[in-house]
Amino acid sequence: MENIALFYGSETGVTDDITRDFVSLWEQDTLDLMEIADATVIDFNKYEKLIFALSTWYDGDLQSDWEDFFDDFKTIDFTNKTVAIFGLGDQVAYAEYFVDGIGILAKEVLKNGGKMIGYWPTKGYQHTESVAMLEENSELFYGLPIDEDNESQLTDERLVSWISQIKKEFQSS
Repeated sequence: MENIALFYGSETGVTDDITRDFVSLWEQDTLDLMEIADATVIDFNKYEKLIFALSTWYDGDLQSDWEDFFDDFKTIDFTNKTVAIFGLGDQVAYAEYFVDGIGILAKEVLKNGGKMIGYWPTKGYQHTESVAMLEENSELFYGLPIDEDNESQLTDERLVSWISQIKKEFQSS
């Protein structure tokens, strides 16, 4: 498998911890890790396969490093690029904004010609609304939601399953 880049941003260290867990579970040398705070548009252009990790803050806001980079992010041509996203959120306290960051990034990727993989079922989550749900199919998220506040006991199982899924999807893309 060709190199894949994982771009992530972390406010309090939780997304950083989950990203490191992700990298450990990935079990291949084909993953380049980069903090979004240190990234440039040129870094995105080096890869055809990308993974993004972020948290959603407050009332559906991107994590601050992603927010700072977002104007540049919107200029990236994602044509011939395949993208998977996992995001952290709190489905109880922020039920109407649960993992909105996944959807915000996914919609820009699609708008700019990219292909999304790693869709994940909404079943089993307790949110009321989410920008991360597909508009054409509200039974799927654009990526993997992780709720460390309320369901941390499910994180490893979800990561293992999602990694297996996206590896297959990356190979066939």
